[in-house]
Formats: sequence, structure tokens, C-alpha cells
Amino acid sequence: MADQTSLLLAAAAFGYLMGSVPYGLLLTKAAGLGDIRAIGSGNIGATNVLRTGNKGLAAATLLLDGLKGTVAVLIAQRWGAEAGLVAGAAAFIGHCFPVWLRFNGGKGVATFIGLLVALSWPAALGFAAIWLATAAITRYSSLSALVASALTPVVLALAGDRSEALVFAFLAALSWWKHRANIARLRAGTEGRIGAKG
Repeated sequence: MADQTSLLLAAAAFGYLMGSVPYGLLLTKAAGLGDIRAIGSGNIGATNVLRTGNKGLAAATLLLDGLKGTVAVLIAQRWGAEAGLVAGAAAFIGHCFPVWLRFNGGKGVATFIGLLVALSWPAALGFAAIWLATAAITRYSSLSALVASALTPVVLALAGDRSEALVFAFLAALSWWKHRANIARLRAGTEGRIGAKG
């Protein structure tokens, strides 16, 4: 029992450290674009990196933020399925609350998808389909992410993945909390739409 607890704690620490790497900040600084936290929403994620006008950096940020979740799960799964799930959840938490940035990180959407790719690729496809459908109807990126993350635990539960469903319900709740400013703007009708100018 003690060995299993130690293993899960090690998986959590490993996942957190993997997730806490602020790729958006590192890439934009390396490209000479300054501190990404000083522009737009102040977020370190791909959406805010895109506001620099550098689509390549935004795509790289999106990919790396997703991969850090995927890689954390795949490596920790060598210690068992439970360790993989713990490491994945910790990677998400690390992305949202990185110790290096005084626990002020991203909103977790890319990492959320990265975890799904590693743990349940059909659910990852479901997330993408829900996101695309919501975006096509509403033209709100944030709302699409909120709806897709909220429905992911339902998709996992229907597939019989109860442990994953519970973990992703928790992660979705964290993501919603990180999106609270977006939610306020959605309610006020001031949230920017996809493709909107100015």
C-alpha cells in the first residue's frame, strides 16, 4: 500500500512538473516578442500567443501544451493505468497553476485535449467534434471549449470509463474556473467572436 502511494505521489509530481512548463512564454521570449503576459488577455496559452501575429508560434504553443499532457500520461502509464491518470491530472493542474509563474498559468484547453489523446482517443475526437460544432454555430472559441469540456465526462461515462469520467469532471470544473473572465464577457455579450476584427 505504501509503495503504491509513493508511486502515485511520484506520478503526480512528475506530471505537475511536465505540465508546468510555460511553453507560450518561453517561445515568445525566445522569438524576441517579449513577455506574452503583457499583451492581450495576459494568458500564456496559444490563443494569446496568436495575438502577437505569429501563427507559427501559436501553433507550436498549442502543440507543445497538448503534448506535455500526452507525454506525461504515456510515461507514467509504465507504472500502471492509475499512475497515468494521476500524472495526467497533475499535468493539467501544472499547466493552469505553474509554480514558476506564481501559480498563474493557462486555461488548460490544449492540455485537456492532450490528456484525452493519451487516455481515450475516441473521447478526444468527441471533444473536437463538439468544439467544432459549437464554434460553427456560435463563433465563440471560449464557449466551444466550455461546452466540449463539460460534455467530455459524459462521453467518457457513456463509454464506461468511470474513473476517467470523474477525473475529467474535476478538470472541466477547473477549466471553467480559469475561464471565468470569458464567462463574464459571454454573459455581457462582449466576448470576441472567432474571426472578428478589432
